[in-house]
Amino acid sequence: MKIVVLAGGLSPERNVSLSTGAMVTDALRELGHRAGLVDLYFGTEGAAEAFFDAPVPEAFKRVSREAPDLEQVRRSRPGESRSMFGPHVLELCQMADLVFLALHGSCGEDGKVQAALELMGIPYTGAGYLGSAIAMDKDLTKRLVADVVNTPGWKTVTYGAEDVEELVRTARLPLVVKPVASGSSIGVSIAHTAGELRQALTDGLALGGRTVLEEYISGREIQVGILEDRALPSIEIIPKEGFYDYANKYQPGAAVEVCPAEIPPQTEEKLRSAALRVYETLGLSVYSRADFIVDAGGEPWFLEINTLPGMTPTSLLPQEAAAVGIDYRQLCRRIVEASLEARRQGR
Repeated sequence: MKIVVLAGGLSPERNVSLSTGAMVTDALRELGHRAGLVDLYFGTEGAAEAFFDAPVPEAFKRVSREAPDLEQVRRSRPGESRSMFGPHVLELCQMADLVFLALHGSCGEDGKVQAALELMGIPYTGAGYLGSAIAMDKDLTKRLVADVVNTPGWKTVTYGAEDVEELVRTARLPLVVKPVASGSSIGVSIAHTAGELRQALTDGLALGGRTVLEEYISGREIQVGILEDRALPSIEIIPKEGFYDYANKYQPGAAVEVCPAEIPPQTEEKLRSAALRVYETLGLSVYSRADFIVDAGGEPWFLEINTLPGMTPTSLLPQEAAAVGIDYRQLCRRIVEASLEARRQGR
């Protein structure tokens, strides 16, 4: 098949996305497909057959320690178009048999790109546009799943600089502060003190000022991937410093990752069941990854679910798949096949 791998975009996670895209493109080519990688935001000089054989920059496979400066990214694109689609991106997608979405974050994981492709009749990988949009919104996700899984208490606030002090004054610490629609732990802080909360809220203004203030649950960070409507073995993340933030996610050696997680079988079953309940409640399909905290009593607390999990060299879903004998290329093949079937079924 001819496959366009869409990556990059205008998201704080664009560097992670480019790494995912580069790895996926190589794997698809090894599987015998004609796959080409294109940056959603920058596009390409033209839509031509040669695109599907163009080399993949090795630099894309490495994720820098810092998230990108999106204003600088905007300024570096020629012209004044406000479109999120760069030149010739949609033309290339129309030439393909499938679009593999290697996008992460608010530019590509929030259902908008999926909806555009759906309207054009172009098959794509992962969940449908509606489930993607819901899962990207942490507040809406928690509202929908609060009756089917344990999730920490939360309040979602939309605020400006003038509201910070009042939020600090009325807060019950400790709290986890996170943007309502972002991933890769970008903008996430754990506030144990008023000063830490004040700084987290001030920093959050740069990400839009709509923020989830979530009850802090102390415990082990464990995540569960889902592939083709089945839960994969859980994986525990043990950062060497701090918590599992952006730097610890993508820098090799920054965290110890144990798969399967060393937990009792009954806890593993609770995690898998909870992950599937969230996946089904939100109407997701093909693959996802759910994030949990397991407290000292062995109880899982659902945090969020990602509909386009990372496929970088340090990503968790490929490790979980490998634990049941599915290597990286097989994982990409199964995502492709399951996505085509999901689109045929209208999922």
